Amino acid sequence: MKVTLLVGTVVGSKTNTALEIMKGYVEKQFNSDTVELINLADYELQFSDGRNYLEYEGDTGYVTQQLMDSDVIIFGTPVFQASLPGTLKNIFDLLPPQALLGKVVGIVVTAGSSKHYLVAEQQLKPILSYMKAQIVQTYVFIEEKDFAQKTITNDDVLFRMERLAEDIKLQADLYQAIQAKKDEEYGF
Repeated sequence: MKVTLLVGTVVGSKTNTALEIMKGYVEKQFNSDTVELINLADYELQFSDGRNYLEYEGDTGYVTQQLMDSDVIIFGTPVFQASLPGTLKNIFDLLPPQALLGKVVGIVVTAGSSKHYLVAEQQLKPILSYMKAQIVQTYVFIEEKDFAQKTITNDDVLFRMERLAEDIKLQADLYQAIQAKKDEEYGF
């Protein structure tokens, strides 16, 4: 099973810090399976212009192909101006409408205010649902106060991250079992 963690911003460090820690928990759950962290700050992405994702080359082609090849994706996003960053929205625009069909998706959000949890509920989840993702309903929301010197200092946040990794693994295994049973019905 291929797992990709995507840092959905090109600025700041908190989302990357959170996903680096999350990657450790995910690697424990998925053992020898492929786990990759993609930080959009490390890539030069083109803006979506409506082309098929296969037509993009370079970094844009690489990132979109990695997401399309993944069985599990964990989207990490900060909240800017009470909304998703444009870089993450661009990723969604680069992909086809049903790009997340058959993929289990988890969410990690970093924000400056406790009220920004609504961004995941009212903006991110509807996009993921539209793109046909199997969304793990619980997600990790991390506030500014939970960080100090580029590390997470709140043990409860770390516990929730570990639990999210467990929930993602459980849902991915269940989804694969259901899909295998459906595939057996075709008899070829």
